Amino acid sequence: MPRRSSVLSLLLLLGLSVAGCGSGQAAGSSQSGAQGGAGMMGGNATSQHGYPGMMAAGPGYTYSPVSCSAPSSLAGQRVDVTLADMGMTAMMGGIAPMGSRMMLNASPATVTAGQVSLVASNVGWRTHELVILPLTEGATAGQRVVGPDGKVAEKGSLGEASGSCAAGAGQGITAGQVGWVTLTLAPGRYEVVCNLQNHYADGMHQEFTVN
Repeated sequence: MPRRSSVLSLLLLLGLSVAGCGSGQAAGSSQSGAQGGAGMMGGNATSQHGYPGMMAAGPGYTYSPVSCSAPSSLAGQRVDVTLADMGMTAMMGGIAPMGSRMMLNASPATVTAGQVSLVASNVGWRTHELVILPLTEGATAGQRVVGPDGKVAEKGSLGEASGSCAAGAGQGITAGQVGWVTLTLAPGRYEVVCNLQNHYADGMHQEFTVN
């Protein structure tokens, strides 16, 4: 009889432990959804905002809702570019310090030559931009020299999306806004970057291939 009682007690404790774990996961899922629903996404998933390529580079990225969108009539192939920050809040402004965690993700990262429309969605807290630069033979993304101003040289730039809810160049894409640019790209290797102060050094760059 004592042995049966011990077994029952052990089973009861195990049941409570499992229930506790389950409730913790549910709470985590709810919190992720409140932050934009993309915190646990990976691969080429589509977020609740409907933008392909909005994927987390790892835990800790908080996604802001996007309040505008690019025209559906943009010419050529569409490339969605996600711009985001880790650990940033709306209270944190000014220049991003070196060592901040930021991300830039372009999807798809390979297109065919011709007209290409790049749509940059800023789902982070800081202002960002998108600049398209050529890559020289043998160079890879992330190797550009950052100057004293925290930026890289934009020699040979093919264009940029840096306006909030607008096409082309502007004053920067603010949090929750979208910018876009349509270019005619020849076959080659390119690098898409955010070139605001320290953003390139903080990880906002990706290789982009045109076949």
